[in-house]
Amino acid sequence: MTAGAAVESRHDLDAVAVEVADAVATISFGSGQRFNALGSPDWQALQRAVDSLGGTGTLRAVVLRGRGGVFCSGSDLREWDGASGPEVSHSFELMEAALQAIEDLPVPTVAAVEGYATGAGCQLALACDLQLTSASARIGMPIGRLGLLVPATFANRISLRIGPSRTKDLLFGGRLLSAQEAAAMGLVSSVLADDDVDAALAGLLAGWAGLSAASLRASKAAVDQGLRPVTQAGRDVPQGPAADPQEFAARVDRFLHRHRK
Repeated sequence: MTAGAAVESRHDLDAVAVEVADAVATISFGSGQRFNALGSPDWQALQRAVDSLGGTGTLRAVVLRGRGGVFCSGSDLREWDGASGPEVSHSFELMEAALQAIEDLPVPTVAAVEGYATGAGCQLALACDLQLTSASARIGMPIGRLGLLVPATFANRISLRIGPSRTKDLLFGGRLLSAQEAAAMGLVSSVLADDDVDAALAGLLAGWAGLSAASLRASKAAVDQGLRPVTQAGRDVPQGPAADPQEFAARVDRFLHRHRK
């Protein structure tokens, strides 16, 4: 979006704002607090925001961006303090619905990744077609520390980019990658100096503005169609328990209260 571009429409959906200008929709989410960890109402609001754009035939692209200079650190663990297994699984269903809604958008999608993209936040970035990643950002899936059980869709979003062995290494170790490491292995599409993300995003969108919108959509559809045997297989797997019933509650409690004396 260029500076001074006329805003065609804007509306707020709970913790999510949608702004459309020059045939580009920007979805902003989070409060800027707690590294933009998102609770179930936020994931639902995100899905509604995405669904509201699905039938907009004039759109050329969609940008996803966290508020406050941070993308998303995943799910708000406070929601899981004392939660039952079915409640945790339901929150995963809401996350996945939002992620799949993003993936199903017919136009190119771009995640502006700053700060952290971890856990479900990593999945949110990977649900987009491209990731413009600031050099200081960290990205990864440290969910084993909590006893969360990775669904097939989560694994597929990573392994389709970096392969099964590297995906297993990332999931087994739970370490966070630097932006440079993530780009080198193909997990994110580009790394930019921290001050260059806005300019790079503007340049990317300006370049697309001169292209055929139909061609952009067809290019995305063609790539996605080739991947569909894998992605659809993951979507078709029934979701099992989302958390280890033996350890999850204690691990969440330790994380939430790790600073107590």
